[in-house]
Amino acid sequence: GVAQDWGRAVHWYTKASEQRCAGAQHNLGVCYANGKGVAQDLGRAVHWYTKAAEQGQAGAQCNLGACYANGEGVAQDWGRAVHWYTKA
Repeated sequence: GVAQDWGRAVHWYTKASEQRCAGAQHNLGVCYANGKGVAQDLGRAVHWYTKAAEQGQAGAQCNLGACYANGEGVAQDWGRAVHWYTKA
């Protein structure tokens, strides 16, 4: 194995995300949401969750629903929350 390094993980998740890898986009969103390897930025988390969710990534759809339900990184919107929870 290798030593855990969130900064390197973000680097590789970003490269894969730019190539439309939904799993990497979801994971990058999680990094931004939790401040792992990057400064916490809920707006960027929503950005990457949305990219992944639009490709059908269920984890991102669920996390995006939670963002809308809780008003984290976006204005609270129950309609959008239900939309993404339903898709997940």
